[in-house]
Amino acid sequence: MENSNERKEILDGLLEVLRTVRTIDPARLEGVTEETDFLTDMNTPSTELINIAAKVEQKFDIEFEDEDIDRMGSKVKDVIDLIIMVKERGANK
Repeated sequence: MENSNERKEILDGLLEVLRTVRTIDPARLEGVTEETDFLTDMNTPSTELINIAAKVEQKFDIEFEDEDIDRMGSKVKDVIDLIIMVKERGANK
């Protein structure tokens, strides 16, 4: 069962990760919400999403499957949903 607190914690962690990504202008990380789109709102190159995914795995100590990455949308909430799903999947192993 996910709660908004968990989502907020994940968003905070995600922002920490995004601050380490060279191609993202830090100014674009102000006021990020779950509806923020990596590609349009942050101007993130789509190739950078793979790099971000790898950093997210390290940060949250999870492992994405290839199809997770393929299915990942370009909005912040898509990444949060994916992190929660992978964490739950890991807990159920």
